[in-house]
Amino acid sequence: MTFQTEPVYNHGTAEKTAVLLINLGTPDAPTAKAVRPYLKEFLSDPRVIEIPKLAWWLILNGIILNVRPKKSARKYASIWMEESSPLKVYTERKTHLLQQHLQSSLQDTELVVSYAMRYGNPSVASVLNKLKAQNCQRILLLPLYPQYAASSSATALDAVFKELLRMRNMPAIRTIKHFHDDAGYIKASAQNIRDYWAKHGRPDKLVMSFHGVPTYTLEKGDPYHCECLKTGRLIAEELELNAGQYVISFQSRFGKTEWIKPYTTATLQALGEQSLKRVDVVCPGFVADCLETLEEIAMEGKHDFRQAGGGDYHYIPCLNERPDWIQALGDLVRNNLQGWQDKPDQNQLEQSRSRALAMNAER
Repeated sequence: MTFQTEPVYNHGTAEKTAVLLINLGTPDAPTAKAVRPYLKEFLSDPRVIEIPKLAWWLILNGIILNVRPKKSARKYASIWMEESSPLKVYTERKTHLLQQHLQSSLQDTELVVSYAMRYGNPSVASVLNKLKAQNCQRILLLPLYPQYAASSSATALDAVFKELLRMRNMPAIRTIKHFHDDAGYIKASAQNIRDYWAKHGRPDKLVMSFHGVPTYTLEKGDPYHCECLKTGRLIAEELELNAGQYVISFQSRFGKTEWIKPYTTATLQALGEQSLKRVDVVCPGFVADCLETLEEIAMEGKHDFRQAGGGDYHYIPCLNERPDWIQALGDLVRNNLQGWQDKPDQNQLEQSRSRALAMNAER
């Protein structure tokens, strides 16, 4: 293995702490040409697709990458924002707001807040190199998935650890595994729903839709399903909902394998068949709106519900840039930065530099 060349080191330079938010990722444009490499990277991840490598390679390259990019590109085009994809736009804004929030509350800390995408750009590798160039010797990793799953949180951390293998001088690393039951996250999620209802009235039923995973992952010990159920229960309790006023379901099923149930599509169809006058759907497993929320739930879900005989259909946006969510995110980060928040002693830094130069150091 060839190790990376480290950035030029200047003695007496204060070390910085970084917070690295990691999200799923997005193609660079809503075109088949841009979607194809993104899908290839995503669907080539063994954490995402647990199928024997050779068999999956033939399916992926022989069928999926020849058919799906064009279909996916049309879906991305339907939700694309002027600046970029919603996921990237909201993640960038969240990063900037979190930096401002932490700067005001941790004024004595040399802190850098950045973000990377597990698939697509900016890549984890490129962002880590930028952080090292800024002398960030301590990095707190925060995958933006409230509920832990091997196919989301774990693979985000994998991408960082893979880059660490190539580093001669590794930074200190801390990780936040999940925040599915974090009080700030739960309260912000519930208030987001309350605020929507204050403007638009209340539904007959609230559907909390989480991203789905294959059932075998649950059977093999992945805690994702349990964490989703806990999140849903805590939000319902915060909203003072009884069991008949809400339902938890799972979306985005892919392939013929059985996934955890109930499926969101089937749930919405069943509610439509009951001729409910109104259903509201929220996606607590996503902290930023993206293709899975704005197209699959807001558009396709509405069609499924109404086609089955349902009435009004409302999609409640994700937390995105809500101030109470940024506050909660800041609290989560601060709690995990304990011991990394001390301001560097400038006199000690100068003494360190003087001693190094006296020993013939170049910088």
